[in-house]
Amino acid sequence: MKKAKTLFDKIWDEHKVTGIPGGPDVLYIDKHLIHEVTSPQAFAGLEKRGISVFRKEQTLATADHNVPTINQHLPIREEMSRLQVSRLVENCRKHEIELFGLGHPNQGIVHVIAPELGITLPGMTMVCGDSHTSTHGGLGALAFGIGSTEVEQVFASQCLLQERPPAMKICVTGEMGPWLSSKDLILYIISQASTDAATGHFVEYMGSAISALSIEERMTVCNMSIEMGARGGIIAPDDKTLEYIRNRPFAPKGKALEAALERWKELHSDEGAFFARELHFDITGLAPMVTYGTNPGMGIAVDSNIPVLNNPSDRKALEYMGWQGGEPVAGKKLDYVFIGSCTNSRIEDLRIVAAVVKGKKVSQDVIAFIVPGSQRVRQQAKSEGLEDIFLESGFEFRESGCSACLGMNEDKIPPLSYCMATSNRNFEGRQGPGARTILASPATAAASAINGYITDIRMLAS
Repeated sequence: MKKAKTLFDKIWDEHKVTGIPGGPDVLYIDKHLIHEVTSPQAFAGLEKRGISVFRKEQTLATADHNVPTINQHLPIREEMSRLQVSRLVENCRKHEIELFGLGHPNQGIVHVIAPELGITLPGMTMVCGDSHTSTHGGLGALAFGIGSTEVEQVFASQCLLQERPPAMKICVTGEMGPWLSSKDLILYIISQASTDAATGHFVEYMGSAISALSIEERMTVCNMSIEMGARGGIIAPDDKTLEYIRNRPFAPKGKALEAALERWKELHSDEGAFFARELHFDITGLAPMVTYGTNPGMGIAVDSNIPVLNNPSDRKALEYMGWQGGEPVAGKKLDYVFIGSCTNSRIEDLRIVAAVVKGKKVSQDVIAFIVPGSQRVRQQAKSEGLEDIFLESGFEFRESGCSACLGMNEDKIPPLSYCMATSNRNFEGRQGPGARTILASPATAAASAINGYITDIRMLAS
């Protein structure tokens, strides 16, 4: 009798070239995504060995981490950022790799452009020198981040020496109320499970609450799997996935698509498949979530009080934030609101923001800016009239890039400033030295920008 397999194991086994007894497997990689941060060292390694990229047609590059989000047509002002981006251009030209660089209509955050272009497909193995590569698991791809030496491995062989991680199941049931989204869902899960709950595992999300999510919301969930220590996250493709992919520019067409659709329908975990660990959550009654500390697991409902903490590291986090245990988190003043990143910068996120802020004005005490995840998202927002809503409300609407998700470009948050962000990490200095970050959903961020302080969207919208 055929052994029951998890979705993860099915895809892994299909791509396993060979294995080392008691050691790692050689895994074939269908698509290699690169950007300007982790690729220079790998390209240098190739040149040192006198070899070229083995399968350049399966490699795609974009500029995202270091790019400015204002006046992208002008030279990059920051020297290191300018060097990183120019080196990417040079390396891609030298190795004949397709690059969606600044000025290209397909440019954007690597984990936004690949799904929206139909490059990310169910059943694929995908890697990138970026921890949040697991975003692509929202479409049923086995995707994970790799380091610079591993980037070089894939360049040289289109394969990767990799230990097989154990599979983990997270089942989520229940229904979310109005204005809540998958960002609230995943922040809740991390707050309950902890930031090391999935360490070393590859997580499959399932259950009625996951099935109810849109594809873009599923990408948000898989994106933040890394914040639980997971190697990656994946969600089995369904009819929503197939409709999302249909008619995308790089997706299969005609008979090739129909054949692919049939194959993708088999991509699910078998009944009785073994998971090394299982967690179950009921999100009925879930409230909008925000973080109060310096890791994504320090999350609470927006209508609750900051916990009184006894652990020294937890107390240090509150000291960094300048907050006290026992205080309400709602009402805390903000200096900046950043809506963007590979977690929440897609067109659905921007539509939610527009619905919240239409006819309202951003607080005079807050600098609020929206950075679309790609040039395509930016153009779509313009065509739908969302840009007009943002500008009339007092938001800056910028060009695509990673922006203030991380302090690696011109969009740094000043020291001691409070920034509510729709991104994925709130570590000390993540958005710039001394910056204080509060993670939240697009709806909560939009409502908070209007009031100038942490706001329960349900109160603003009631």
